[in-house]
Amino acid sequence: MEKLITKKSKNKTSGSLLVRCTIIIIFFILWEEVAKNSDKISFYTSYPSELFSDLIVFASSGDLAHNLAITLEEAYLGFFLGCGAGLILGVLFSQFSFLGKVLVPIITAIQGIPQLTLAPLYILWFGVGLESKVFLSGLMVFFNVFFSTYDSIKNIDQKLIESAVILGARKIDVLTNVVIPYCMPWILSGMRMGISACMVGAIIGEYLGASGGLGWMVTYASSFFRIERVMSTIIILMLIGLITNFVFAKIESYVLRWRAESNLSVE
Repeated sequence: MEKLITKKSKNKTSGSLLVRCTIIIIFFILWEEVAKNSDKISFYTSYPSELFSDLIVFASSGDLAHNLAITLEEAYLGFFLGCGAGLILGVLFSQFSFLGKVLVPIITAIQGIPQLTLAPLYILWFGVGLESKVFLSGLMVFFNVFFSTYDSIKNIDQKLIESAVILGARKIDVLTNVVIPYCMPWILSGMRMGISACMVGAIIGEYLGASGGLGWMVTYASSFFRIERVMSTIIILMLIGLITNFVFAKIESYVLRWRAESNLSVE
């Protein structure tokens, strides 16, 4: 029975991959044909064959590697710093209720401010170098991880804690062996959202002031009406997002390998 379920799951995965690839291929074919027959559309969106040619030039010239390295450094430094701060403070504020009551509303208020409006201040404070991009990227990650950690711990089933205490567990044991493992799916969900947020933060920072990076490249290419470079850079950002989410999904499935996946379906 288990082998049959596994086989069905593999067949569904293969089928969904085939359908996905078919949709993407059809989309690019239609885009190519429509853009080539319309000067207006080709001016504003370019077309796939031109994008492919530009990607080759972009990569072979070394500009892609240079700008990609800058953006990834900004984004992932911000990701790790934001995750660390969000996780530590989320656990700390959930365990010390006074701190939570005083500071969580302040953090909530800061989160409510669109970071795009504050980005020029970060550039002013930290300059146009790496620091301002890392700060903005890390701050956007922090909010996701902090609230997913804090809320999941505050809303944990009290019976789990009571059972652990009855069995003789100390407070630190309850936290490390019961609370955090139980809340890990929600914590990882916040980190997954942080992956996208860190890239957004880095790109916004580069839009406002930078001398390199994929966000800077989009701004630079736009100023010279090089739509094919703008679109090819956007495709690269999309591929980075797909690859990063794929890797994180594998890490998440390994960390949560103890959790049984729900088979509920309306099919």
